[in-house]
Amino acid sequence: MRRHLTNILLPAATGSLMIALWYLLRHGLSEDYKFLLPTPDEIITALRTNSEILTRAIINTTEGALLGFGLAIVVSFTCALLMSLSSLIRVSLYPYLMILQMTPIIIFAPILILWVGPGLKSVVVITFLICFFPLVVNTTQGLISTDRNLVELFQMYRASKWQQIKLLRIPAALPYFFTGLRIAAVLAPIGALVGDYTAGSSAGNGGGLGFQAIIYSSQAKYPALFATAAVTCALGFIFVAGVLALSWLALHKWHDSYQRSDN
Repeated sequence: MRRHLTNILLPAATGSLMIALWYLLRHGLSEDYKFLLPTPDEIITALRTNSEILTRAIINTTEGALLGFGLAIVVSFTCALLMSLSSLIRVSLYPYLMILQMTPIIIFAPILILWVGPGLKSVVVITFLICFFPLVVNTTQGLISTDRNLVELFQMYRASKWQQIKLLRIPAALPYFFTGLRIAAVLAPIGALVGDYTAGSSAGNGGGLGFQAIIYSSQAKYPALFATAAVTCALGFIFVAGVLALSWLALHKWHDSYQRSDN
């Protein structure tokens, strides 16, 4: 009970201190610069005033983030399975995955606009590209890091390749997979925001949070801009919380990390 109270009270105290410092910093700014740092109450007011616009933007950004995130999960898991089956496939594909990861995503935006057009499709592809690499790398590592003794045991009992993958390698790779999934969950809203910022479109009320941030910035509505940032942060927390819940459901009954934390 004491540990749970500490885990609640310490972050609350730290947050209160940060808010107090925020107000203190704002108070210390000259009148010419106060507009650059809206106070939390001004941000909350802007959030209420622009609630309808931000709600629509949240829905659009969430749609792009979920579609890109889901596509990255499916494609990365398929690629990881293929690379785990053969070292030749792994050696052949991995350098190109590295090249894809090291290429700045913003470079793809003009190309994607030409290929698929501005709006949701481009946002989904950019989110996919950002989420794909941590998922495929972690999942592949998990699939090829299966305990060698267990692999030999399955071979001794003449288990088929599919049985070995289904009953041994995939369960053993789940902790690695969920590690990649947590990283991708953090990146998914960011990817959707970047995609919306660089390749988004407001056609048919399709503008997301990134597009809305451009509008607020051009209009010098800084409290609303901070409110957009706060909403994006909250969206990231929701994504990560969902992945953590799935991870707990899949692993808490048998994996050491959860067993030790329960003791």
